[in-house]
Amino acid sequence: MANAPNIPALNDLLAGCLRNQRQSQELLYRQFYGYGMSVCLRYVPTRESALEVLNDGFLKVFTRLDQYDPAQPFKGWLRRILINTAVDHYRQEVRHYYHDDVEQVEQKVISESADAFSQLAHEDLMALIQRLSPAYRLVFNLYVIDGFTHEEIASQLGISVGASKSNLARARENLRVLLKQINYDEYVRANR
Repeated sequence: MANAPNIPALNDLLAGCLRNQRQSQELLYRQFYGYGMSVCLRYVPTRESALEVLNDGFLKVFTRLDQYDPAQPFKGWLRRILINTAVDHYRQEVRHYYHDDVEQVEQKVISESADAFSQLAHEDLMALIQRLSPAYRLVFNLYVIDGFTHEEIASQLGISVGASKSNLARARENLRVLLKQINYDEYVRANR
């Protein structure tokens, strides 16, 4: 094995960050870069945007580290900050936000897409989610992947609970259409 740099324990890194030690900040950033990027990439359409959200999130971590409760897992606290930063980024970037009330959206059964989702690789599923509109992608990630309630989503995004439910239903419908297209394309390729 190559000479791995000695990485201090997490508690030591956090203590160094609290003292504004640049080296501790850099080591903490490097240690959680991959994890942070995986969280950010779920919420934004490009790697560049994800890097921007990640860097903004770490800036918040470094300036608010005194609010961190060491009794709680650091990764969970970091994840929450990154998600909130991605939501803030979305609010800044979106020019026109359009949503329908839940009453205007047809209720559709999602069981047919559940089997297709289980057959997809993680990367394929993430690529499909990236193809959703920003509003749908944001609500889908917050609800399905990160487990937020519609009430929490509505509060964070400044929308109604019905709009959150509507955006989730539309996201699922769009994913269903994308899955059907993929299945059709594979069928055509296989029968050539």
